[in-house]
Amino acid sequence: MPTIGLIHATLNSVQPILEAFKQNAPDVKLLNFMDEGLIDELNQTNIVTDSMVEQLVSLMKRAESRRVDGILLTCSSFSPYVEAVKDTFSVPVLSADIAMLEHAIDLSDRIGVIATVSAAGPTTTKLLEEISEKNNKEIDIQTHVLTDAFTALQHGDTEKHNRLIRDKIIELSKTSDVVVLAQMSMCRALHGWDESSKPVLTSPEISIKKILSEIKGIQKSN
Repeated sequence: MPTIGLIHATLNSVQPILEAFKQNAPDVKLLNFMDEGLIDELNQTNIVTDSMVEQLVSLMKRAESRRVDGILLTCSSFSPYVEAVKDTFSVPVLSADIAMLEHAIDLSDRIGVIATVSAAGPTTTKLLEEISEKNNKEIDIQTHVLTDAFTALQHGDTEKHNRLIRDKIIELSKTSDVVVLAQMSMCRALHGWDESSKPVLTSPEISIKKILSEIKGIQKSN
């Protein structure tokens, strides 16, 4: 089985992706690389700077130096910057939310987006628009950012974090055909809860299948 380097900008994304690998690909070896300063700076400035991208690339290079077979980034706020740098690496590089957004567009043209980090909402919306344009499909997007939920999670109040997200899912389900949770850290809100009348997409399982498929494709060609 391959070794995958996981790139994190927040500790909140670690548990959801590790649990997803345990359930879907338990034999894969995982190496974690993190810089929490990235999400802290992003929350303060709401802008992704060149310096932040350089720090992110540095984490990716560290993963590559450990001879991983693939690199998976777990923070959706930095997804738009992955495309520009991924070809400089010798292994497949994937941002976890891209496969999820492609699937959302396949499912419907009315998509609700929920984020808890200010930058993640507009980022996800823009990515959906770009993907839909490539597929010549018109979509309607409703995006809501719940910064109070992220603050609650940072302070250990998981119950409030989950409640705010669940309430918004129910609200968006009235006007959208599919709801997307923009960040991996939000997956915990769905644990033990299945009251949405519409599909709710999260990135861990979908991204695992895609990165493993890309790795397998390279291994076959070699």
